[in-house]
Amino acid sequence: MFKDLVVIVTGGAQGIGKGIVLAYAQHGAKVVIADLNKGLGQQLEQEMLAQDYSVLFVQTDVTKEQDIVHLMQRTVEQYGTIHILINNAGKFQHTSPYDVTFEEWNDLLQTNLTSAFFCAREAAKVMRYNAKGGSIVSLASTRAEMSEPNSEAYAATKGGIVALTHALARSFGSDQITVNCISPGWIETGNFESLRPIDHAQHLSGRVGVPEDIAQACLYLTNPLNNFVTGINLTVDGGMTKKMMYEE
Repeated sequence: MFKDLVVIVTGGAQGIGKGIVLAYAQHGAKVVIADLNKGLGQQLEQEMLAQDYSVLFVQTDVTKEQDIVHLMQRTVEQYGTIHILINNAGKFQHTSPYDVTFEEWNDLLQTNLTSAFFCAREAAKVMRYNAKGGSIVSLASTRAEMSEPNSEAYAATKGGIVALTHALARSFGSDQITVNCISPGWIETGNFESLRPIDHAQHLSGRVGVPEDIAQACLYLTNPLNNFVTGINLTVDGGMTKKMMYEE
């Protein structure tokens, strides 16, 4: 279904992004790995090229508009068009609201939210003319609906992505571009084996999530057969946010 489709994954060199890159490549897509980390990006590119996957690494700082424009241009130069964009790049901040600086707040918004809009806009410019449509998926978070203390900036960016998603779905719909977002719960990107039984028990699924769980959701939302699905926020959290938990 994804054979020869062109997919951009921001923050694609590690963690959830890497899992998404691998999933699309395994389904025959041509994948562009956009990441600020040049070393990890080039390493992943070389590893995948050695396995005969069609991939391209483009070093990208998503907080810079010129880098975003260059990413789209380089993708079109290499593959001719863009069919799918996965806005995965982002970072977390855990700072007391009494201490967070103006610069820190703006940096997180720029990285997590502003970049999602401008990447979507620039990709959509290509999709509507070159590909006659496409799919955009942004990574939000269950923290858009629930919070720990001292996570205000992060929660604000993820809530913003949910709102941005349905707004863009409305604006891009006439160009046959679907726009959706995914709210991951606990996704372990490190040592899964080090997790405790109590960590898994917090989930209705009986386990903590892995990057492949989010990759599968991306595949669903960007499958051309599923173009009736747009403007939604798909929660992928093993049921954790649906389970009542009381301190004993």
